[in-house]
Amino acid sequence: MRIGRFRKDGREFTGIVEGERVFALKEDLLATPFFKDSIDVERGTEEFSLEGLDILPPVNPSKIIAIGLNYKAHAAEFNKELPEEPMLFMKPPTAVIGQGEAIVYPTHMSRRVDYEGELAVVIGRRAKDVTEEEVDKYILGYTCFNDVTARDLQKKDIQYTRAKGFDTFAPMGPWIETDIDPDDVTIETYLNGERRQHTSTADMIFSVRRLVSFVSQVMTLLPGDVIATGTPSGVGKIKSGDTIEVKIEGIGTLVNTVIA
Repeated sequence: MRIGRFRKDGREFTGIVEGERVFALKEDLLATPFFKDSIDVERGTEEFSLEGLDILPPVNPSKIIAIGLNYKAHAAEFNKELPEEPMLFMKPPTAVIGQGEAIVYPTHMSRRVDYEGELAVVIGRRAKDVTEEEVDKYILGYTCFNDVTARDLQKKDIQYTRAKGFDTFAPMGPWIETDIDPDDVTIETYLNGERRQHTSTADMIFSVRRLVSFVSQVMTLLPGDVIATGTPSGVGKIKSGDTIEVKIEGIGTLVNTVIA
């Protein structure tokens, strides 16, 4: 099942995507899900054409937890040793943008900004100290994510907050897919139509279930929170005018352009 958020004539709503049709839910449950204990999907009666809708970010998370160096080839690409535990950092919810929105290049501070295509996990229930065996019932689904990074600032600051936290540096979407196997799906990233990243999540150092369990032992995960699971090898720089596409098997394609 594909679940997303949409806008029609100024009204925002959550809907189920079936082919080229969208069926509105009875409640806009992904708008502010962190006020709830869980996300429960209940279809309403309204039906729309997908083509006539604006596609919004699929969730408004209370927080985005991202994972550094979670692919073997990506660690080798940066000459880094494989981590013994997941490396966590956070991106602010103000960085979130959706399908078709522009990534703003912060030229006042950075001279090197990179794309990083990733699989993201969307939490569906409040989760604290969850075991790996329990994880599946806490996951709503998965979406495409671009962990946009000011690489020069990352190297300069050592820690990641500024480099990862600019407004528009967390594109995600186009929707949430609830029915994929996160342990073996293909991730591709295209820059201006040229494929730059291509790998399977089977190359992850820490699995999705391990990551959700680990993060939940550090902080409480709320419905709508997002865990970006790390990027494979092939990251590269972007510039104003570029188009970046993050394509994940079974989910779809997230498309964003870059402006100065």
